Amino acid sequence: MLKIGQSAPDFSLPADTNAEISLSGLRPAPVILFFYPRDDTPGCTIEANDFTALSAEFTAQGAQVFGISKDSLESHCKFRDKFDLAIPLLSDADGDVCENYGVWDEKKMYGKTFMGITRTTVLIDGDGNIAQIWDKVKVEGHAQEVLAATRALVS
Repeated sequence: MLKIGQSAPDFSLPADTNAEISLSGLRPAPVILFFYPRDDTPGCTIEANDFTALSAEFTAQGAQVFGISKDSLESHCKFRDKFDLAIPLLSDADGDVCENYGVWDEKKMYGKTFMGITRTTVLIDGDGNIAQIWDKVKVEGHAQEVLAATRALVS
């Protein structure tokens, strides 16, 4: 399990922008990674829209925000285009980054047990260390809470 203060696991993932995003390549910007279960589902759509609505405010703090799921780039592009999302979406198709960040976990729904992404957000400081972790995120008001923490981090 990740802990505040430890170095964030580095990664390189393809984005819906046709770029390859490397965590270490983003320094010294603070980085927000929000891990979400699936494109175009109700909670994930609200979360992505909320981060999109605040994207200019994150940018004003010098921070970069990325959504990560195991969905394909094709799925990400459809999701982005359908909702006019301004947050780059990264595809972790093989699940390595989800595993390294501890968000790939056993879940239960309707009496069934399965593996999936636990909605989690990680704030990483400009040195590449974990500044804050939100696990089992409740979507309502979450993006605003992350923005407040980002402001506190950079001030």
